[in-house]
Amino acid sequence: MTQITVLQSLSPPDGTTRYVNQVVEGAPDAVTMRFFSWRTALLGRYDVFHVHWPELLIRAPRPLKARLRRGALYALLVRARLQRIPIVRTMHNLAPHEVGHNAETRALNALDARTALVIRLNPTTPVEPEARAVTILHGHYRDRFSGIPLPNSVPGRILYFGLIRPYKGVETLMRVFRSLPDPDLRLRLVGRPSSGLGEIITVEAARDARISSVLRFVSDAELVVEVGGAELVVLPYREMHNSGVLLVTLSLDRPVLVPSTPSNLALAEEVGADWIYLYDGELTPEILHGTLERMRAAGPRPRPRLDDRDWTTLGLQSYRTYLRALQLTGRTVRAGRSRR
Repeated sequence: MTQITVLQSLSPPDGTTRYVNQVVEGAPDAVTMRFFSWRTALLGRYDVFHVHWPELLIRAPRPLKARLRRGALYALLVRARLQRIPIVRTMHNLAPHEVGHNAETRALNALDARTALVIRLNPTTPVEPEARAVTILHGHYRDRFSGIPLPNSVPGRILYFGLIRPYKGVETLMRVFRSLPDPDLRLRLVGRPSSGLGEIITVEAARDARISSVLRFVSDAELVVEVGGAELVVLPYREMHNSGVLLVTLSLDRPVLVPSTPSNLALAEEVGADWIYLYDGELTPEILHGTLERMRAAGPRPRPRLDDRDWTTLGLQSYRTYLRALQLTGRTVRAGRSRR
């Protein structure tokens, strides 16, 4: 196999369930991974630049730093053009969850114009032109959690987990839950909140003794305990296209309630009946109560079908995508050598 070096626009793996961990572990031996710093991006040696969440490259809390990062990105694009370094982007979202200003949009558009291939994580993601699209599914997490005991689910326990950000609808979930009078229901919120949301959750939870929370990043072992103990996971996102949290839930064999979107519909058909429950519009008490009833009536069912989402297979597909991007840009890499 041709040896290649890929610069990921991500920080190095830290042994948790972050997407980068699975990307690296699933990569074939022919791929040498490097991880992002502006020094490496502008001066280091690599054959392919693989971009994830491109807006994170150029955002900064201070305007001057953001301006400098945009300038660095333009310099990187010049280098990529002159040295024929192909850019591959994984399209995790249809658009950034938090809208940026015009200067950011122009920089991201420039990056998109230089992108050779776009990896979409589900077949419903639109890519223009279509010829740039490569479909490589988001992998499952069964292997990651295989050594951690999975507890039995607790009847009536509803769980939200993952990063808590404004678009994810956690406040709506709390309001809906509090409208359900059943004293045997419990709502558990687990994850690190963005600025200001932690205080809101704490105040709202104090109004209902059935609500509890762990407002921090949790380890894999803690995560398995939390998800395993849930009867139902609820992810009431206002925007939802791809979700690692959804794949974690299914990997641990727990049913989940999510908004009805094209990508969620496709995944529901893939994994089998009575694992993904869909709703239209805003989450309501009637939807949540009705889902619990439908789920309990469904009874035992086979595990979710996730056979096509093995990270090793997906890593090989990514490797082939890198080789195709190199061909498209005319960059030559010698067989048997890795550029470091």
